[in-house]
Amino acid sequence: MSDFARFGLTGKLTLRQNREALLTRAADEPDIAWRVLATLNVFRLLIAASLLLLFFAGGDTPPFGGRQVPLFTATAGAWLMFAVVFGIGVHQRVVASNVLAVAAILADIVAVAILMYTSDGISSGLGGLLVVFVGAGSLVVPARIPAIVAAVATFLILGQELLASVRGFDPNYPGAGLLSAIIFAMALALRPLARRIEMSEALARQRGVDLQNLSELNEYIVQHLRESIVVIDGEDRVRLSNASAAQLLGATESMRGKPVAKISPPLSEYIDRWRKDPAASSHPEITLVSGDHGVRITAHLAPLAKDHDHSGPALIFLEDSSLLNARVQQSKLASLGRLSASIAHEIRNPVGAMSHAAQLLAETAASEDDRRLTEIIRTHSSRVSHIIDNVLQLSRRESSRPERLQLRPWLEEFAREFTRTLELQEGELSLDQVPPDIEVRMDPSHLRQVLWNLCDNAVKYASETGGILVELHASSALLQGRPYLEVRDHGHGVDPATAEKIFEPFYTERSGGTGLGLYISRELCELNRATLIYLDRPGGGSIFRIVFADPSRWDSQD
Repeated sequence: MSDFARFGLTGKLTLRQNREALLTRAADEPDIAWRVLATLNVFRLLIAASLLLLFFAGGDTPPFGGRQVPLFTATAGAWLMFAVVFGIGVHQRVVASNVLAVAAILADIVAVAILMYTSDGISSGLGGLLVVFVGAGSLVVPARIPAIVAAVATFLILGQELLASVRGFDPNYPGAGLLSAIIFAMALALRPLARRIEMSEALARQRGVDLQNLSELNEYIVQHLRESIVVIDGEDRVRLSNASAAQLLGATESMRGKPVAKISPPLSEYIDRWRKDPAASSHPEITLVSGDHGVRITAHLAPLAKDHDHSGPALIFLEDSSLLNARVQQSKLASLGRLSASIAHEIRNPVGAMSHAAQLLAETAASEDDRRLTEIIRTHSSRVSHIIDNVLQLSRRESSRPERLQLRPWLEEFAREFTRTLELQEGELSLDQVPPDIEVRMDPSHLRQVLWNLCDNAVKYASETGGILVELHASSALLQGRPYLEVRDHGHGVDPATAEKIFEPFYTERSGGTGLGLYISRELCELNRATLIYLDRPGGGSIFRIVFADPSRWDSQD
């Protein structure tokens, strides 16, 4: 098996190595060595400064340096300056850590040996510092160096005692021998520990690389999932999301770290109700409208805690309802197609006969009223025949014939025809704030059928409140830049529980209705890459919004 396994989602390298390779890498990148050297240098600074402070504060009988004062102060001062320069070298990493470590240990041994000699030798207790410096240095120097360093320390300890005896001071050879033995034992015992520390650091570094790659892998998977997902914490802040979720919710910038309430207030309200109700389903489902009211979204909420705790983090799956419903409605559409094909012939024959009879009647009509009545018969016979053609086209899923339309002139013509046909009073159907520069792309016959159906429903339901007031409003101010057209009324509105059912085939709450009008309207919109949604109107009433295809994609749709 190779020592290296490469994993390149983001162009980075994951290292999986055996024990020796890890040790080699730890030696090549000895981060622990630099940390040990820095810590040891802080100790060196404190010791050198403390010795000088104690010497000058001791008056006529300083605790150290009594044998040779000038040599003691010079050595302590030089040791302090060495610590300062060494600290800069460690910070800048001017040379390899091994070189700095060996140089520092040798300097410490020489300095401590001189300080011992200028004080009371072994009796001064300064020799214990060598145990610290040699022991700590053994953790970061190469394998054979600790024994050599211990030998140098032993030689200098015994040498300073011998020199003291030559100068007439009482030597302490047993103490010097014991100290040297301790230094040797410490140097040799700490080397295996150093190897373990190096290996642990290398393994920790490996785990860090693994965790980083795992995090990158998770991020890659999340961002490239077809499903739109959002992960929230216990405070309803977004911890993780992907681009498709941001697009569905209408977010124009990163959602990470932001409260859900600022991104989607309806979703935040439902999450709050779910958290407060322990009896609520652990996998609830809601339906909401995107931030620009252009897409119907189905949200699935699932807690991430093992005990299904509602107060902890949760995972939210978001789905475009139009795509989901398109798959669900395939069977219904197939049934509708078979039904339409079976009755089309039976409907067309009487409609054709009615149209022909009206034409003959118009030729013999004497009065203007008779001609007007025959014209109405012919117009609506043609309209029924055209509706049949659209239903058959819808059931077969034939391609539409979209055209670019200047929306305001088209709506003005539609409003005149609709008002004249239904004999509405002036002002009962009005155009409200329709900019003259809005251009949409849709099959004109499909748009006429959809809008006629919506306006006809608005007139019928608005008449139940005692007055008819239908408004046509258009704009292109959606977050995704898609133009839309709204049919607004002041009727009773639609109950939230049945708001989605009204688009199902054969669903109706009015006697005499077929339940196909809104279903066919939505299908005709989706056939033209548009979306038909229902919105509650503040103050009462209904809004049916047609969101047209994105104008920036017109060229790709041709």
